[in-house]
Amino acid sequence: MKKKFGIVLGWLLVFGWSSAQLKTITLEESVLQQNRKFGADRMTGFQWIPGSTDYVYYTNTWTKMMQASATRTEAKEGITLAELNAALGTKITNFFGLQWIDNSHILVTENGKYYQYNRGTKSGKLLFSLPEEAENTTPDAAKQKIAYTKGNNLYLQTGSQEIAVTQESSVGMVSGQSISRNEFGISGGIFWSPKSTFLAFYQKDETQVADYSLLDMTQTPGKLMPIKYPMAGQASEQVRVGIYHLASGKTVFIRPKSGGLNDYMTNLSWTPDEKYVLIAELNRGQNSMHLNLYEAATGSFVRTLIQETHERWVEPEHEAFFPSAQSTNFIWFSERDGFQNLYYYDINGKLIQQLTQNKFPTREIIGANSAGTVVYFKATGEQGTNMLLYKVTVKGKQTLVSTTLGVHNGILSPDGQWLFDEYSNATTPSQSVLWNAKGKATVLMTSSNKYEGYAIGSAEINTIKAADGTTDLFTRLIKPSNFDPSKKYPVLVYVYGGPHAQMITNSYLLGANLWMYWISEQGYLVFTVDNRGSDNRGFAFESVIHRNLGNHEMADQLKGVEYLKTLPYVDANRLAVHGWSYGGFMTTSLLLRHPNVFKVGVAGGPVIDWKWYEVMYGERYMDTPEENPEGYTTANVSQYAKNLTGKLLLIHGTSDDVVVEQHNLALVKKLIEAGKQADYFPYPMHKHNVTGKDRVHLMTKVLHYILENNK
Repeated sequence: MKKKFGIVLGWLLVFGWSSAQLKTITLEESVLQQNRKFGADRMTGFQWIPGSTDYVYYTNTWTKMMQASATRTEAKEGITLAELNAALGTKITNFFGLQWIDNSHILVTENGKYYQYNRGTKSGKLLFSLPEEAENTTPDAAKQKIAYTKGNNLYLQTGSQEIAVTQESSVGMVSGQSISRNEFGISGGIFWSPKSTFLAFYQKDETQVADYSLLDMTQTPGKLMPIKYPMAGQASEQVRVGIYHLASGKTVFIRPKSGGLNDYMTNLSWTPDEKYVLIAELNRGQNSMHLNLYEAATGSFVRTLIQETHERWVEPEHEAFFPSAQSTNFIWFSERDGFQNLYYYDINGKLIQQLTQNKFPTREIIGANSAGTVVYFKATGEQGTNMLLYKVTVKGKQTLVSTTLGVHNGILSPDGQWLFDEYSNATTPSQSVLWNAKGKATVLMTSSNKYEGYAIGSAEINTIKAADGTTDLFTRLIKPSNFDPSKKYPVLVYVYGGPHAQMITNSYLLGANLWMYWISEQGYLVFTVDNRGSDNRGFAFESVIHRNLGNHEMADQLKGVEYLKTLPYVDANRLAVHGWSYGGFMTTSLLLRHPNVFKVGVAGGPVIDWKWYEVMYGERYMDTPEENPEGYTTANVSQYAKNLTGKLLLIHGTSDDVVVEQHNLALVKKLIEAGKQADYFPYPMHKHNVTGKDRVHLMTKVLHYILENNK
């Protein structure tokens, strides 16, 4: 049942110190200091300077700029904060958010003002002064124009002139903001054309979407805060794309070609010549995608370039990538063969070359060389827990660049000849490497182990078989620093289990949160399984959950429990489970649908009934309640309330606009009706995640509840 995967973490084995000599990490430190006090040394904020092989990074909490080059890697201090402030009349306290305009000029922001600094003359000038209510600020490529939203309308500035791109008076019409609740790879709603001739933007009509009221309890009396929340099967937003021509001041609009009012438009990209926009259009059922080409000047439909369908779902997440600024040939991501691969097309929709044919997913294109003949990208590699750097020619010759296993992130130089690579793995906190085009590496920085001298346990990744008996699943087991195999240990199972998330990675701490190592030091084992339905294992692995959320995921989690029970040092009578969001759905489902397996459960922000979850995510995986009544009924956690036998703590942010509190309250109501006792703890005014200093309170509540009740 178990196969050793061979990734082990164990500082005490390295240093061999007795626990009496080691310092203790506090719970507060484990929550707040993982990326601060214990954060590895990195070349923070690494940026290539445009038009050169020079680069900068920042030290001393973004207050000191260091500069070097690909051929002279000994770093020296670059521009100072004092120089910037003296030239611009500003009082900025760190370099965070600084953007390079070109080799000589830098864009600096302070309190809504945008300045241009000339590093040659050490002088500067004010470019823009934005109104206080400006949001979603998006400069063009040359950093000489800027678009932004005020309320629900879109504006732009060129110099000191403010231009209203939209003037919608309806509160339900929203321009220039993210749409579709950030699904389909959407992260913003403003798209400058390459030469700033046009400004494209998303516009959504939410007038038919139901209002959902959240309570602002800071007011006297309390005040309702309405949000637009489209629930599965209900009226959704209607989207279109606007294209504003700066010279004429006119806007053309593009609606979904299919005519479906609730269809999606996403992954907008410009051709390098600015003549066309490419838009991925997806039906509301999310099983048919058309990549369509439109004329920028008129908004006229030209042709469909690519069409994909699947009985489960099609999920475009990446815009078309143009490797050369002199060509309209583009690269498209597709899972059509079961794994995310890269396909090279011409602007007529003719497939030139399938660039990658991997049996593992490609995750991100990093960039291309200046000729557009070599493309660099990130992919998991064959083992599934890594993130590696590759390059491929436009003729399909693929090469692995990062030769060390781990989780890598790459930044390509402007000329495409140098690749900055920063990575970690089970035994490397962080290392920064510079690769040249021939594959030769120069190590720039290696971090020390920030946990040296602290009592911290060991972790390992193994594999077990899924409930189907054939699929390998990754597991992570964390043991205390004073682990004694002759003793019996209680176990905390930490679960997420849903799409677009992978809990176990070959990074430092193996993808775990530091608080997991804290509770391990209290005499616990902490166990995690990335079940079927989770990320980075291909379409079949992820999509097995379609129309039946919870079923396969729980079956795999229970296989994890079976594995735990084979370990002689596990106390099978003291199993606890904890998760948040989808993990909260899994926690409550496991506790109530499989009673007597876990003694304690803590569920944060759980989805309880999928008909109350958002259209875009929910309908991809479950279809609508009308189309899949059996699936929705089976997955509804509330109906199993009568089965509760263990201790259950439910937690929710009262201003949660992702998983609304209605979910948790509905379960509480059913528990009351069933005569079952459970605990409930709200975090007033917090959204889906409890952040800031209150997160210490949250994790103290979660972990002490487990420690006190799993005896």
